[in-house]
Amino acid sequence: MTRLLLLFLATISLFAMTADKPAYVLYNRTGQPVSYAGLLNAAAGADVVLFGELHNNPICHWLQLELSRDLFARRTPHLIIGGEMFEADNQLVVSEFIEQKITPAQLKTEARVWPNYDTDYEPILSFCRQHNIPFIATNVPRRYASLLARQGPEALNALSAEARRYMAPLPLEVDLKLPGYAGMLAMSGPHGSGMRGENMARAQALKDATMAYFIVQNLKKGQTFLHLNGSYHSEHNEGIGWYLRRQRPDLKIVSIATQEAADPARPDSTARNLADFVLTVPSSMTKTH
Repeated sequence: MTRLLLLFLATISLFAMTADKPAYVLYNRTGQPVSYAGLLNAAAGADVVLFGELHNNPICHWLQLELSRDLFARRTPHLIIGGEMFEADNQLVVSEFIEQKITPAQLKTEARVWPNYDTDYEPILSFCRQHNIPFIATNVPRRYASLLARQGPEALNALSAEARRYMAPLPLEVDLKLPGYAGMLAMSGPHGSGMRGENMARAQALKDATMAYFIVQNLKKGQTFLHLNGSYHSEHNEGIGWYLRRQRPDLKIVSIATQEAADPARPDSTARNLADFVLTVPSSMTKTH
């Protein structure tokens, strides 16, 4: 009888495990599951929160909005938000939208919004507009990153002073031995160590450095800056985080990375040390674009 009871309980337990399909699971840096409350507590105590997203993943964008709301509840009026998806030369337009001086349609027309803006970023921009939360456009204009990728660092030096206002100060310090940039060199093929591969990695570094620069320029003492960016820009304490620490080693930075897994309850071992918190989502999750 006891054996039958144990078998029955084991079967029920197994069924419950297979029937449960979480939309996400959070892990800490060592791979241990953590709660959303733990993430929120850490974020509320940080100077900068780097939320690394998968651009087309709806769970990322939903959790970004939830974290924005909860941080606002805790940190009012000390929350500031910004992101990669808006380029620095559009700051005036973004600010006018937040201040309700222009309409949502005008923002979409003039700010070069991403194709997935309506589904993925409009809710956060509207939340900022509703509560007058500053939103900072942190990314370098795409045309300058493209120029660097095509022609090399010298091309940036030839830009006007007005153009250089929208990027990190030159000359740009780049460590191509950092694993993230070294990986880009490797992915560029057999000629990855040549100038073309180097320039592509330097263009990525220009984006990272510029986002870090505008975070620091807009962060005031006592504030929490929630920054939204592609996960690759802040994984392994590299990218944006590396440049932040070069400028402000005193900052308390909390990083979030996103990784897909066939089963979020059993993530790949590469999730360890990816960030302070790893948002693990099902690889089968519907994409927004």
